[in-house]
Amino acid sequence: MSLVFMGTPEFARVSLQKIIESGRHRVVAVVTVPDKPQGRGLKLKPSPVKELAVQYDLPLLQPDSLKDENFVQALKAFSADVFVVVAFKILPPQVFNIPPKGTVNLHASLLPAYRGAAPINWAIINGEKETGVTTIFINERVDQGNILLQRKVGIDENMTAGELHDLLADVGADVLLETLDALQNDTLVPRKQDERLATKAPKLTREICHLNFNQPAEKVHNWIRGLSPYPAGYAYWQNKQLKIFRSRAVALQVRSDAPGTIVKVGRNFFTVACASGAVDVLEVQLQGKKRMDVAAFLNGNELRPGDRLK
Repeated sequence: MSLVFMGTPEFARVSLQKIIESGRHRVVAVVTVPDKPQGRGLKLKPSPVKELAVQYDLPLLQPDSLKDENFVQALKAFSADVFVVVAFKILPPQVFNIPPKGTVNLHASLLPAYRGAAPINWAIINGEKETGVTTIFINERVDQGNILLQRKVGIDENMTAGELHDLLADVGADVLLETLDALQNDTLVPRKQDERLATKAPKLTREICHLNFNQPAEKVHNWIRGLSPYPAGYAYWQNKQLKIFRSRAVALQVRSDAPGTIVKVGRNFFTVACASGAVDVLEVQLQGKKRMDVAAFLNGNELRPGDRLK
């Protein structure tokens, strides 16, 4: 089939790469966001999807508005059989209704669970033992289209959102390719989502990332790994922001330390009391510094039992 691919981040780039390399379907155009200024010099930086499209010399569209009539007409001119959407903006009906075989979306959860912008993060934050990927037909209701294919993936107790992201990007690309093959062969049997099982995965905010140690250690650990590496959970130490990227939940003998109190400083970790139990912190980034393991952090910072993370 001929297809137009729409996506932005690395998660989407993996799918585009696999579609191109398979040779089973023809990418006639790529749609991504306009280049954005980044870094200290605010130089315009292309999205990972654009970088790949340029590498393969694919026709590229970067509209400011998905409702722009010139953009809509440009899409129609490609006469694609299907549109494929991975980690992109919400499409208006005048776009997703264009292709005769519909518009397929890859979502990083087992829909209808974790509809929304951050399904990978929330699955880990909530302590899920498994998640997965789902392909759906896009309709007017975001993440609520009919399910095409799904595949489950286990979540290890110490897996970070970044690690799960990479795993789901790869698995999702395979499932997306299988979906396109089945769509071409007319072997798909779409099924409605069960609204009784629907949950949300809202966008992550700065307030959400401020760690709350007044919870059981396992929950604190899940928040840390669910926000790692981005946007990263943080607390304040000596009035400076301290991002925490890796931890482990540990048992703690009954003691009266307030949650957030550092109760032990080891060679390559420090232990923070929680409402019950504690977390060993293993990797951090102090405000204005680089990300590093705790051994390196302790070489340049004097952390003592009794200090507080707030």
